[in-house]
Amino acid sequence: MSYFVTGATGFIGHHLVNTLLQRRKGRIYVLVREGSLDKLAEHKARWGRDADRVVAVVGDLTQPRLGVSDDDLADLKGKIKHFFHLAAVYDLKASAEQQQSANIDGTRHALQLAEAIDAGIFHHTSSIAAAGLYDGVFSEDMFEEAGKLSHPYFKTKHDSEGLVRRECKRPWRVYRPGIVVGHSKTGEIDKIDGPYYFFKLIQKMRRLLPPWMPAIGLDGGRINLVPVDFVVEAMDHLAHLSGQNGKCFHLTDPNARRVGEVLAIFAEAAHAPKMTVRINPAMFGFIPSMVREALASLTPIRRIRDAVLKDLGLPPDVMQFVAYPTRFDCRQTQKLLQGTDIAVPSLESYAWRLWDYWERHLDPDLFIDRSLSGVAKGKHIVITGGSSGIGQASAIKLAAAGAHVIIVARDVEKLEATRKDIEASGGRCTIYSCDLSDLDAIDGLAQQILAEHSHVDVLINNAGRSIRRAVENSYDRFHDFERTMQLNYFGSLRLTLALLPSMSARKSGHVINISSIGVLTNSPRFSAYVASKAALDAFTRCAASEFADRGVYFTTINMPLVRTPMIAPTEIYKSMPMIINPDEAADLVAQAVIYKPVRVASGLGIFGQIVHAVAPRVAQIIMNTAYRMFPDSQAASNKGEKKEPQPLTADQIAFMQIMKGIHL
Repeated sequence: MSYFVTGATGFIGHHLVNTLLQRRKGRIYVLVREGSLDKLAEHKARWGRDADRVVAVVGDLTQPRLGVSDDDLADLKGKIKHFFHLAAVYDLKASAEQQQSANIDGTRHALQLAEAIDAGIFHHTSSIAAAGLYDGVFSEDMFEEAGKLSHPYFKTKHDSEGLVRRECKRPWRVYRPGIVVGHSKTGEIDKIDGPYYFFKLIQKMRRLLPPWMPAIGLDGGRINLVPVDFVVEAMDHLAHLSGQNGKCFHLTDPNARRVGEVLAIFAEAAHAPKMTVRINPAMFGFIPSMVREALASLTPIRRIRDAVLKDLGLPPDVMQFVAYPTRFDCRQTQKLLQGTDIAVPSLESYAWRLWDYWERHLDPDLFIDRSLSGVAKGKHIVITGGSSGIGQASAIKLAAAGAHVIIVARDVEKLEATRKDIEASGGRCTIYSCDLSDLDAIDGLAQQILAEHSHVDVLINNAGRSIRRAVENSYDRFHDFERTMQLNYFGSLRLTLALLPSMSARKSGHVINISSIGVLTNSPRFSAYVASKAALDAFTRCAASEFADRGVYFTTINMPLVRTPMIAPTEIYKSMPMIINPDEAADLVAQAVIYKPVRVASGLGIFGQIVHAVAPRVAQIIMNTAYRMFPDSQAASNKGEKKEPQPLTADQIAFMQIMKGIHL
């Protein structure tokens, strides 16, 4: 018994060939393009010792009779018992021309070859997409009833199956798999499709929010997922049953789940927040389609949509399939599989394998230059407060990646020491001494930097001053608010405004502002510090909107509490668990340089911001508890003699562990 398989080097195809090889009899002829012979050799190495039964037939899906030579036609004639046609485009993002060529023309050419070699049974791999957007239950004996086939993927899948039904002169069988995902035992898959389009969104949620926090997700119609191992095992079994010609088989999950359930399962597998609250897009169905289309055509809405879809790697058409209206009746196929161990496993049992394989092998971030050197090498990067703490650690990291770091601070000796450390490691560093609370001095600094280095690629506003003092102890200390605002806000703003014109003219630039988690959590005792950072955050948001189309990016890093010289005077911090050290803070800066995000923040910071937005009174109670639990320092409270610090109580230790990284 011999087989012929098109698409054997594709995802479903190579798994099918491996399954057919396990029958240990007959040759398997596979159609392969000249340029894919190396890929076939790789698959043969995986198929093992029986792979010598696989014979390559060079051809082309786009050519009549698949472009198979006359000699190969003569050799194949009368030998093929089962002709499996799998070669096709399974991709929503493919163009209409690509889908026409592969799905319709390719099927027509496969039928020609099957007839020319007198093949036994023609097995056509169709798809549930052949049903279009049919509203209701689509059974295995339905075809013409398919509806809403305007999308080229649906239409070409339907029309190619129609070719087999109308024009195939050999006995035929049609298989309609659901949305094929990775192998349930290994998670392996070859490309991003179907639910995988939403994995980047889930990953971003995991990075932003704690896993225990409830999240809002999408709901919609039922999405029918099947692992590739079920599909090929079912095809193999059904293909070798007698008396089944002229039938269609739904290789689908009889217990298909709603989109919201599926995304929630994958979110749990990714250790991301569970999507316990779900919004069904169908709830907006009352809005007339004409109104929806008019709104979607507005330039701001179109740009927002395109930016979000691009950021998440979603194809433009994917959202219309969230409310998928079709359910698939597979009872006849299930009857034929009874008595075997071939069944669709529950998604919960293998979702973690799919996620793990995607994150290790297919995550788009894996294919960009993740190295800091790939982004920073040769760039002029200005870092204020670069002689100690976060600024110094960031300068060392960026210089090691090949950047020319230009560090600014007041203390010349510390600047020189940092420069020597960087240059001793082979880095390039230029230093400038400047009082960044002196606005005139900042103007001179900017002019000198631009004159000597022509431009600045990245500005990191890191220099800052922090004051930990309760408002009730600040009634006569208005100067605390003035000097904090002068450095943290006006100083950063003055330097940014001085460098922005050259960035805008070059249509290239990046401003990174080191802010604080306190802006998100509204930390008590830090009213002066948080107010100055909040002002800088507000300016950053406004400026980012103005420069969004000029190639100039703005990033705010809401830095959690870091063990640096700036917090050293606060005695209680010596025994407080910090969430990060300066080197880890520099990693956040490096992340901002690489990805240019709008914001970098910890999950606890984002959670604090959400609690304050949703339940501000609750947020105030939490922070007031911290305020009363942790007193002002002796100096801040103005109570005379310095007393020995008291050991922390059990309540204080527990609270600090829970609120790790928040200013207390």
